[in-house]
Amino acid sequence: MAPRHLLAVLLLLVMAPMAPMAPMASARPAARTKEPITAPAFTLPARTGSVALDSLRGHVVLVDFWASWCGPCRKSFPWLASLHERMKEHGLTIVAINLDKSREDADEFLKTYPAPFTVAFDPGGKVAEAFKVKAMPSSLVISKTGKILYSHAGFDPKDTAAIEILIRKACAQ
Repeated sequence: MAPRHLLAVLLLLVMAPMAPMAPMASARPAARTKEPITAPAFTLPARTGSVALDSLRGHVVLVDFWASWCGPCRKSFPWLASLHERMKEHGLTIVAINLDKSREDADEFLKTYPAPFTVAFDPGGKVAEAFKVKAMPSSLVISKTGKILYSHAGFDPKDTAAIEILIRKACAQ
């Protein structure tokens, strides 16, 4: 090492104890965890009656936005039906919110892809807008206290196991 570099290193070592110590938290990258936000309230017409998110407090709610023209929705509905059957006794409620302008289009879809869970209708897209839906399908897991725990756009069967683990944990709390 050149004498000039050695002198610089020695000066740094001597001066280091005099420098103010930074708090330990800033020495490592801060984990940026978002504080869960409360899901926007909604009341929508359903196949029978209406559904209000606030009335579902105490349940874990999977809100799924879908449309009859959505290819991935055709794949997600059988999984949602299966999930409903397996988890309804554990406190999971599924609310699938249809965004078709025409109720007849939604009804035709439901003939092919039956839904044993709650189906609501948002033809004007106001609730989808409140949830900032950008793709079909879009799913959100909402805690028993109304906080959004998870959101996901699209559907890939490879993601279902992780989503189910999250739902089971939320139902157990």
